[in-house]
Amino acid sequence: MSPSADDLVEAARTRIGRVLPAELAGFVGSDGLIVDIRPAAQRAEEGALPDAIVIERNVLEWRLDPAGAHRITQVRGLDQPVVVVCSEGYASSLAAASLVELGFRRVADLDGGFRAWARWSSPR
Repeated sequence: MSPSADDLVEAARTRIGRVLPAELAGFVGSDGLIVDIRPAAQRAEEGALPDAIVIERNVLEWRLDPAGAHRITQVRGLDQPVVVVCSEGYASSLAAASLVELGFRRVADLDGGFRAWARWSSPR
């Protein structure tokens, strides 16, 4: 029997870290990356994530591959902390695990995604 999508997410989470919204800044520090992989329509509906670099999911590996010709200039090495963010924290788990496959050693996703961050950051 083939694994389900939930099985894939569960397996991905065994290979990555997960950070809560309150832990995000501390995890990335001054040299890490927050990567928002949400599609444009979702970002337009939900809002922007401050300090995040927008890299849609379909090009993530090419933009973060330290040895790749299409990498973004902000990538400095495989020890650089990277937090991947999606809307609810599922697609980001799969994407973050893909970065582990590229060799990144300090990769996490945002637990609960942008929506969790929005609830955490809104005035109480």
